[in-house]
Amino acid sequence: MVQLLASAEALTVLIAGESDLLRVRSALRTEAQNVGMGLTAATKLITAGSELARNIVRYAANGCGRVSIEQIHDAERRGVRATFSDDGPGIADVDEAMRDGFSTADSLGLGLPGTRRLVDEFSIDSQIGRGTTVVIGKWSR
Repeated sequence: MVQLLASAEALTVLIAGESDLLRVRSALRTEAQNVGMGLTAATKLITAGSELARNIVRYAANGCGRVSIEQIHDAERRGVRATFSDDGPGIADVDEAMRDGFSTADSLGLGLPGTRRLVDEFSIDSQIGRGTTVVIGKWSR
């Protein structure tokens, strides 16, 4: 079941299956438009977010997690920050997972490192047995 939870500061999309990926992409697109992000920057943000949401569906406990999306700003620019989190098994070696070509699922191993290249800000925190949180940010130019 999908829920969109709006607060004054952030929108949360609960991720419980493949069908929720469209809602994540739509919410990211809306916030990118709200801050005046150009098409290229918005596409990079949406692509990165879609990859992270798909990782939650593939690897998290019961394929469930959430993303919190908020507008960010400083004195000169506006952007979007998205925090993806789950309570899954965690990533055993984050440094290895961030290396191009590393995969635990017989894929190309470009998901996390590719996501990092698409955005302006990227951080990851993962603990075995406790889950993973990835925060991405993209600024409007």
